[in-house]
Amino acid sequence: MRTFFVTLSALALITVAASAAPFDHIRLTPQEIAAIPVGGAGAGTSGATGIRTIVLAGTPTKSGPYAVELIVPANTSIAAHTHRDNRTAVVVSGTWYFGYGRKADEALTKALAPGSFYTEPAGAAHFAITKAEPVSVIITGYGPTDTIYVNSADDPRGK
Repeated sequence: MRTFFVTLSALALITVAASAAPFDHIRLTPQEIAAIPVGGAGAGTSGATGIRTIVLAGTPTKSGPYAVELIVPANTSIAAHTHRDNRTAVVVSGTWYFGYGRKADEALTKALAPGSFYTEPAGAAHFAITKAEPVSVIITGYGPTDTIYVNSADDPRGK
């Protein structure tokens, strides 16, 4: 099942990169992905405590296509923020409560189960919540990426 989601994300990444420079050949089994070093909340993530990032392809801080897997702990709230690049995402596991808007409001979220797809258009504010279970999401974009909070006081990286 995980291979299906990685493949789906790779297809989204190929679409983003279609007009870009050649892209490396990458084929990763779930076991190979599990062996990739896991970092903290890296470039283009919310910076929320406990988020783990696996860079699957590219380098999010550099120009070019990238794919990352975010593993977000249970009971995490991510305040409204934006990114400079257009991004697409697929939920791999858990239920991701995702919403668009300049203020995080659970009433505006949609429950996205495994296999769900969503977009993060450049400059569009969005937010997310996890409940009783952790969530894994694969995000693709064309870097460099960043994360800018709508309200700088909500940015956990400065706390």
